[in-house]
Amino acid sequence: MLRLITLLAFAGLACALASAAQPKSLALMDFELIDEMRAFASEQARQEVDRRLVLITAELAKELERRGMYRVLDRAPAAQLIERLKASYELRACNGCEIDIGKALGAERIALCWVQKVSNLILNINIEVRSVATGETVYAKSVDIRGNTDEAWLRGVRRLVDNIQERNHHLR
Repeated sequence: MLRLITLLAFAGLACALASAAQPKSLALMDFELIDEMRAFASEQARQEVDRRLVLITAELAKELERRGMYRVLDRAPAAQLIERLKASYELRACNGCEIDIGKALGAERIALCWVQKVSNLILNINIEVRSVATGETVYAKSVDIRGNTDEAWLRGVRRLVDNIQERNHHLR
């Protein structure tokens, strides 16, 4: 009997370790922008911000993968669905349409990301991760940055990832 209990305990431990070693799959959506003053910005300033949104989306994907926190999925299989939905909605506020994207990609989690520009020097970088199975928010994080440069935005994304990792939110 003791052997059976020991065997079952080791089997349970092995399963737990195996599942902990496998990062969850993540459908990472592009960063979106909230900026009420965007219409008044120059074309050059708008292009600079758009470029930075692409830059930090790539940095977030790279950091999540490099640290083994998530397996970031290729969005190409759902590209048409994503573009169709983005044409009508902001994905962070589309009443669950993001779950359809996650399901189309076979993801366990979906990350919605946005930058809120409070002023030219004060910005918030945000992420909300949801369960594709339930649609519930698993966690949401935000960091404030000072400075509107590539380096400030990149530093903000890295701090966001540090915060998620330090609190083991990616394991939820």
